[in-house]
Amino acid sequence: MNTVEIGHKLVAMVNAGREAEADFVTQFFADDVVSIEGQGTEDMPARMQGIDAIRGKHDWWYANNDVHSSQAEGPYVGHREDQFIVKFQIDVTPTGGERMQMEEMGLFTVKDGKICTEEFLYRIT
Repeated sequence: MNTVEIGHKLVAMVNAGREAEADFVTQFFADDVVSIEGQGTEDMPARMQGIDAIRGKHDWWYANNDVHSSQAEGPYVGHREDQFIVKFQIDVTPTGGERMQMEEMGLFTVKDGKICTEEFLYRIT
């Protein structure tokens, strides 16, 4: 599967819901994948590496947030054949917090048919 096909698959699986999203990680993330968030905490560092760490990050997210809906749009591609961007819109209530709307962009790099790096960028308003 090429980079654009993986991007389309990611968008479809995120839009299908949490279970499909978990399947995507298993199928399309490299074992040594690197994930970089725009910010981190002691409980959830901004930079994580390895498929098990990414699975743990997803588990943490769903355990600490009530996700009402999430949508993905894209993929957006440019001159590099190994990268794509996906826009995510998330309606979420953090545990103990107030409901909010999030928007972020994910930059994904693919090597040997697997996502080797994901980096998330947030809109500052």
